[in-house]
Amino acid sequence: MGSWVGGVFSTFCIRYLAQKGYSISVISPGNNIPELLRVIASLAPLYKQTVIIGYPPFVKTLIDQGNASGIPWSSFDVKCIFAGEVFSEEWRSLVAQRAGIQSPLKNIVSIYGTADCGVLANETVLSASIRSYLAKTPTLMKKLFGKDRIPSFMQYDPMTRYFEKHPEDGTLVVSTLPPKIGVMSMPLVRYCIGDDGGIIGFDELMDFLRTETNGSFDVLKELEGTPNTVIRRLPFVWVFGRAFWTVSLYGANVFVENVMVGLEQPEVCHQVSGKFVLAVNEDPDNVRLLIHVELGSGIIISDEIVARVAESILNQLKRLNSEYANYVPADKQSPIIKLYLFGDALYFPVGVKHSYILR
Repeated sequence: MGSWVGGVFSTFCIRYLAQKGYSISVISPGNNIPELLRVIASLAPLYKQTVIIGYPPFVKTLIDQGNASGIPWSSFDVKCIFAGEVFSEEWRSLVAQRAGIQSPLKNIVSIYGTADCGVLANETVLSASIRSYLAKTPTLMKKLFGKDRIPSFMQYDPMTRYFEKHPEDGTLVVSTLPPKIGVMSMPLVRYCIGDDGGIIGFDELMDFLRTETNGSFDVLKELEGTPNTVIRRLPFVWVFGRAFWTVSLYGANVFVENVMVGLEQPEVCHQVSGKFVLAVNEDPDNVRLLIHVELGSGIIISDEIVARVAESILNQLKRLNSEYANYVPADKQSPIIKLYLFGDALYFPVGVKHSYILR
């Protein structure tokens, strides 16, 4: 979990659970992957399950490197908790496959937190199931979220974290409320965290889904009777990736999340790491998307991979981003792809939090 405040906060919370008598151990060895794999290989066989908590791209790299090193992930009953970045449902399924996770909607969980406020919301089986359905129905997704991209979608407890929408810019505003007097040093009142997102009540969302799908998607009925699943009638919050995770091309906003999905398709995902840097080609005679893509460990650069990656990204851009499909001229829609070996020092240095936009 590293030295970021989220990692320190999570470590102390888990240690507190252990002090209360729960059968749980926590170790925070940082971001040295060989050391992490050594620790996992030594300790995971001693426990019933292993929970990996961290930044999504880093954890994926850890899992991939573990597979290359012979780590038997499927033997460790792996669960994952992620924070700090929006990921797609294709990405969730890919990580689940590579880590041997049988129930990705239950055992891969994203949390929403900030250094200012701590943990604000978390995915539940209910919210993840709804998000998975919406990701497959872009028209309905846009009607609910107002955009052509899938946000993080979670539930929150309004008795301790109360969300509102800013009346002017529509960003999220949060008040942190103590569960009882004396357990919080200084609550935040209508604190502007500046995140782009929205909120919806439990009953309001169920009515929306029932109406818009003509009753064909009854998520509560689908989850009824699922083992170890508790449905809580809590409100929902959604959060998009950071507003600056975009580039503009011919008036179309191109989002990092759109490109992510292109690299997660089965025809290319085994050849790339999932990391990339998004930019716009500076040649005035050939203004197109320029995407620097990191290959998977041990994969060699080839023209065949370049063509396959470009086609996959283009297909997903046209499917997910209506602005791109309609505003960008057809002969300029195919992106320029530049491949780099795994761990390239310029664009993909090891041990550094990755930046998806070239600034």
